Amino acid sequence: MSLSRPRSLKWSLVLRIAILQCVMLTLLIAGIIGAMLATGMIPHDYEDGTMDVLADAVARDANGALVLKENSGLARLRSDVPDLWFIIRDKQGHRLQEGTVPVAYQPFVGLLDNISDARIDLAMGEAAPPGGKIRWTDTAAGNVQIMSGTKGGLSLLRVLGQAPALFLQGILPLAGLMALATLFATPWVVRGALSGLGRAATAAGQIDIDKRGVQLPLDGVPKEVTPLVDAVNAALSRLDAGYERHKRFLTDAAHELRTPVAILNTRLASLPATPERARLLQDAARLSTLADQLLDLQRLDRQAEHFGPVDLVTLARTVVVDLAPMAFAAGYEMSFEPAREKLIVRGDRTAIERAVTNLVQNAIDHGGKAGHITIRIRPPAIIEVLDEGGGVPASERERIFEPFYRLHPQDHGAGLGLNLVRDLMQLHGGKVEVLDGTAGGACFRMIFPA
Repeated sequence: MSLSRPRSLKWSLVLRIAILQCVMLTLLIAGIIGAMLATGMIPHDYEDGTMDVLADAVARDANGALVLKENSGLARLRSDVPDLWFIIRDKQGHRLQEGTVPVAYQPFVGLLDNISDARIDLAMGEAAPPGGKIRWTDTAAGNVQIMSGTKGGLSLLRVLGQAPALFLQGILPLAGLMALATLFATPWVVRGALSGLGRAATAAGQIDIDKRGVQLPLDGVPKEVTPLVDAVNAALSRLDAGYERHKRFLTDAAHELRTPVAILNTRLASLPATPERARLLQDAARLSTLADQLLDLQRLDRQAEHFGPVDLVTLARTVVVDLAPMAFAAGYEMSFEPAREKLIVRGDRTAIERAVTNLVQNAIDHGGKAGHITIRIRPPAIIEVLDEGGGVPASERERIFEPFYRLHPQDHGAGLGLNLVRDLMQLHGGKVEVLDGTAGGACFRMIFPA
């Protein structure tokens, strides 16, 4: 199933407003025409009713002579105007006449060749409507001249028949101009109306698990969108509360673990020195390390302004001295190779020391129980921990930093150690990566900002 692309609010508004304007304009004009028809304003002034009906009805027979087709309009006209009269003629001399031309208008009959359009009335001045009219008009029989009275009214069907032309010539151009104005105005209106929503979106993009208590601002957010922003803020509050409960649980669990682990170590130390005792001590050390890692995750200070100068050489030497007995007991040789006497970075000493310790313990656990474990310090600000074990396949070098990920099912797993190293390096603005070692095995490289 493919996801549909989100629709643009701007263009959606432009389209809907343009359609609404067109519909409203059409209804407005139709309403005006309907009101004029209902009040009799149009029939009172309209003087082409008879000619319109005759123009619609005129046709030619098989011989080319002018005839009238009987239709509803013509029948209604004859019913409404009992004394209907008219003359229809063309330029070829064909002529069609019905009724008696009033005596007052008969002099104009002989002058039809010389008259194009005329309004005829016996009263002085402009009559509305006049008694008779003469007009050349296009019909189904071609261009013909019609002379008739003006007693016919305006047909509603004729008005409706002109609606398409009215729409194309009047409403559509006007609606187009209004839509064009909408096209330019809507983005500006939308941008101003949704400016508060843009600020809320910017704030949402800055939400991070390390910055809890964040709420989206409601200033300037449209009222219609406020429920959505309120719902998101409520969800963020629930997530913060859940994270705090999770954090307290881990802290309490780590503290609870330390006491029984310390008791276990004390009791194991009193046992006779046997291979089984050595294995139990390693397992107990692993439990102690896991408890310490849980506490480190909760203790980790996310505020970089508390960082101070840290000498990586001195720090790494301390880790080597502390862990060398464990490495020797596990069957390794250990070496420390600083390229300088001192190499200073800014950071949290305790956090960096825990990260290096975790890498060395990881090398002891997964280095194959033989060979060298080497800790190197290289400029500009790099710590490397190398072993001569089986190494890490390239396809797994990102996943091993996930909590409790196991490279092989039979492994004890990396616990939280490598995950903690990655978090600590991100906190310090650096990174940790896994490479192939120089003598086989793996090389874990911590890169600090220079």
